[in-house]
Amino acid sequence: MPPTRYVIVGAGIVGLAVAHRLLLDRPHATVTVLEKDGRVGAHQTGHNSGVIHSGIYYRPGSLRARLCVAGARSMVAFCEENGIAMEITGKLIVATAPDELPRLRALAQRAVANGVPARLLDPAEARAIEPHVACLAALHVETTGITDYRAVCDTLAKLVTERGGQVRLAARVTAVSATTVRTSDGDVPVDVLVNCAGLHADRIARLAGLAPEVRIVPFRGEYFTVRRDLVRGLIYPVPDPSLPFLGVHLTRMVDGSLHAGPNAVLALAREGYRWGRVDLRDLAEAASYPGLWRLGRRHLGTGVAEVRRSLSRRRFAASLARLVPEVTRDDLVPAPAGVRAQAVTRSGALVDDFLLLRGEGIPDGRTGVATGPRGQLHVLNAPSPAATSSLEIARRIVDELPT
Repeated sequence: MPPTRYVIVGAGIVGLAVAHRLLLDRPHATVTVLEKDGRVGAHQTGHNSGVIHSGIYYRPGSLRARLCVAGARSMVAFCEENGIAMEITGKLIVATAPDELPRLRALAQRAVANGVPARLLDPAEARAIEPHVACLAALHVETTGITDYRAVCDTLAKLVTERGGQVRLAARVTAVSATTVRTSDGDVPVDVLVNCAGLHADRIARLAGLAPEVRIVPFRGEYFTVRRDLVRGLIYPVPDPSLPFLGVHLTRMVDGSLHAGPNAVLALAREGYRWGRVDLRDLAEAASYPGLWRLGRRHLGTGVAEVRRSLSRRRFAASLARLVPEVTRDDLVPAPAGVRAQAVTRSGALVDDFLLLRGEGIPDGRTGVATGPRGQLHVLNAPSPAATSSLEIARRIVDELPT
């Protein structure tokens, strides 16, 4: 019997981790990764703040919580084994207003439930860790770390090719049939399709004959580099529990620089890394989707505040000054932005957990012939901490794929 032909769409960290895990567990399989851009990790993976998250934020027992806690351990071990820059810095989550204190205590309880080492601190104890921080109380999360996820992607791609897999760059998927994935760089035979296309995951699912019940909506997160050396590790605010974003924070990077951000504004293109980048197709799809309008009505105040902060360096600095009062607008230098692929339901809800859609060949209504591969798995939502969790997400995905 010939080996199963697996095709993974997307050479971000999740797609590459799936390819790597497939070749570890099924060494005789044929594995091909297709990436429309000219390098791996070109989008979400290469535009984040490099944090190895601990798993403290997520609902106990949720897939997100379990994969993050296990994924942090796996990612640290992977970086150590492959000589990738990594540091366990710990981080402070700080309450700066009285109404945040109950939420901070709730996070401390989640830490216990999720098995994450953390302890509550008074202001003096917090300043012993971060001398410039201002807070009413803080939660010290000991296992949070930092790494370079682009370097992780480069290493995964190297390991995939060393084990006989292919990583084909500049290969945009244009069509999917029962036996073939058509790309801008030629056709690829397929038995099992794994869609890790991130910002375009819903479109790939539709090409494969499925009808996902969510739409990808792009949110741009803007970052600044902070000129002054004011933070030793990471300082985060207490997050808003109604949103899947962690708020503007300060992060020491593995190269020693200090980054601030991100905010979260609706991007005008799925790859809209700046305000001037507009894609009419992306914009029309978003504007015609009722879930986006319902989401906007539900979070209008928050959305307006995020846009105002995006357009004002002074407002951005003021958000940071709640955490570290010495930060001023003159300390901020624009840094590359990121775009997050956020799945939104038709009801306007932000999907806050990993979302996988499974399928088999779907018969065409006119011909009765299957339009998609016999096995399909589509990663339709991979929110933060997807990079942290990527090796464990891959393990779970591969366990569910047909052989």
